[in-house]
Amino acid sequence: MAPITEKKGSRLIVALGLAAWLVGGSVSYAWEPTIDPRVGSAQETQARDLAECRELAMDAHGDPATEAFKGVVFGALGGAATGAIIGGVSGNAGKGAGYGAAIGGVGGGLYQGLSTDDHYKRSYIRCLEGRGHRVIN
Repeated sequence: MAPITEKKGSRLIVALGLAAWLVGGSVSYAWEPTIDPRVGSAQETQARDLAECRELAMDAHGDPATEAFKGVVFGALGGAATGAIIGGVSGNAGKGAGYGAAIGGVGGGLYQGLSTDDHYKRSYIRCLEGRGHRVIN
C-alpha cells in the first residue's frame, strides 16, 4: 500500500476545496420566480410576498455553499472508504482512497448543492402560491 504523501494530500485537499467552491458558487439564491399578473395575483402585495417568501425559503434550506461543502466532505469520506477497499483489492489502497475521495467529493458536492437549490425553488414557489400568486416558472 502506497502512503498518501504530503504533496499528494495537499493536492487532494486543494481539489476538494475547489470542488466545494465551484459547486457552492453554481447554486445561488439569485433566482426569482415569474408571477403571472393576470391570474388572481394581488399586485399591491406581490413585492412584499416575493421578499418574505424568499427569506422563508432561504431559512428553510440553508446556505447553498455550506450545504455543498457538507456534500463534498461526506462524499469525500465515503469515496475514500470505497476507493480504499477497491484499491486494496487491486494492490494500492492509498491511491484508490485518493481517487475515491476526489470523485466522491465532487459528486457529493454537486448532489447536495443542486438538491439544496431545487428544494429552495420549490419552497419559494409553494409559499407564493399559498399567498394566491400563480407562478409560471
